[in-house]
Amino acid sequence: MSQTTDPMPKIIVVSGPSGAGRSTAINVLEDLGFEAIDNVPLSLIPRLTDGPLTRPLAIGIDIRNRDFSVQGVQDTLDGLQANTHIDSQLVFLEANEDALVRRYSETRRRHPLAPDEPAIQGIRREAELLSPLRSRAEFLLDTSDLSPHDLKARLTDWFGEKGAALFGITLQSFSFKRGLPKGSDMTFDCRFLKNPYWEPALRQMTGLDPEVGAHIQTDALAGTFIAKTTDLLLTLLPAFRSEGKSHISIGFGCTGGQHRSVYVTEQVAIALAEQGWQVSKRHRELERAAQTGAPQRIKGT
Repeated sequence: MSQTTDPMPKIIVVSGPSGAGRSTAINVLEDLGFEAIDNVPLSLIPRLTDGPLTRPLAIGIDIRNRDFSVQGVQDTLDGLQANTHIDSQLVFLEANEDALVRRYSETRRRHPLAPDEPAIQGIRREAELLSPLRSRAEFLLDTSDLSPHDLKARLTDWFGEKGAALFGITLQSFSFKRGLPKGSDMTFDCRFLKNPYWEPALRQMTGLDPEVGAHIQTDALAGTFIAKTTDLLLTLLPAFRSEGKSHISIGFGCTGGQHRSVYVTEQVAIALAEQGWQVSKRHRELERAAQTGAPQRIKGT
């Protein structure tokens, strides 16, 4: 006779630099059914697990917490992870300097680490201070180009009722000219594939357009590359999951992030989903263009 066991209570600790979206993330998790507590003193966190947890718990921590110290946060995380009766994970939100400066400018708030100086000084001090926490996060999310709606969608993928019980996969297309996606566990280079950019009729299209996909498929390597990459991932993903990872981020890059990487991302996502994996997609450069209202203008994309 088989015996079923209830899943361990989940505790999500949300941290990151000021302005990266921690408060928004805490609100999203609360909407997903978590008991949400923001800026709780570190000394009180162990007491939250003294009694039984009737629902998952989200805890917000940043430098404004009373008795904050990086070592104190690390000791708190170590204590949570040593508790064999709970499942605890750290979500670290970050954003690039330009995005954080813009957000401080828009809100006209002073940075807590630079109350009498330009915000950029505090932003840089905080990034250095929090780097040990960033390096140990199970979930690392760059919010530089994410709207609150995008952030909610990403957290829902990870921690919603469906995502909470499954291993999550994020596939992301990107431009090598604009750098590797932060937090990627692995990346694949698609720049060897036939480039639709050099076809005038396809230049302003994207890898989401069937005409672009048909053009890329005329490359004899396209189908083989997609099939073998999918096979590799289908081999690796169960191993990652068995090692305790609950999410993995995979990037596909090309020169401008508009054609080849977008198409390959879409095709691999379809193939993985057909095998029963939970997959979310992001096309970084297409999202950037949509947010700015400007078309892609990267030569050789």
